[in-house]
Amino acid sequence: KTLPLGQRHKIATMDVEQLHIVLQQSFSPDVNLRGPAEETIRNLKHIKAATVLLLQVAAEKQVQFEVRQAASIQLKNICRECWAERMNFAGYPLSDGEGKKPPLLDDEDKGRIRPGLVAALLEEPEKSLRDLLAETLHTIVIHDFPQNWPDLIPALLQTIQHGAADPSQGLRVHNALLALRKVCKRYEYKSKEQRGPLNEIVAQSFPLLLPLAQRLSNPDEHSLE
Repeated sequence: KTLPLGQRHKIATMDVEQLHIVLQQSFSPDVNLRGPAEETIRNLKHIKAATVLLLQVAAEKQVQFEVRQAASIQLKNICRECWAERMNFAGYPLSDGEGKKPPLLDDEDKGRIRPGLVAALLEEPEKSLRDLLAETLHTIVIHDFPQNWPDLIPALLQTIQHGAADPSQGLRVHNALLALRKVCKRYEYKSKEQRGPLNEIVAQSFPLLLPLAQRLSNPDEHSLE
């Protein structure tokens, strides 16, 4: 199945099936399919809700692994480039070789990406995909946490708390800890005065992490990775 010729180069809107086809075609040995698909992928940042669709494909476990990985990579790259205006060391906005600034994602798409990304990350068993999703979360945290993402830490801590007593939730707990590490990394090189949110995270999380660490020290405990 291929996209109609007239839709391959300039696409203003897209649905998840079309995106899946484009990602598949980007692996095609046929340059007549691969070339237009790669061009469409390069322009995804200009398509409304493309990041939301990329996340859907990345999170769908019935989709071919390589396609999910490609979707995860594109999601990470677009969020890094287009989540917020990027500045150079001189304080001027970054632009491409033609002097154009990258488009910025709108608030509606951001509002769908944040909770969807956490949900996808918590359920992801594949390490390479999990790491890509975690890097995307870190990018968003740099710009949005805590002001625009106040429910992130409560969601992660709730997952850890519920999973600490339920061995079947080991994957979700592991991935929540990974996400929590990415949030803390936000403050890794900050001054003491800028670490207020980190101090709050430590105060909230340590009472939950202590019993978890005690479980992991048990030689008979194999439920967590």
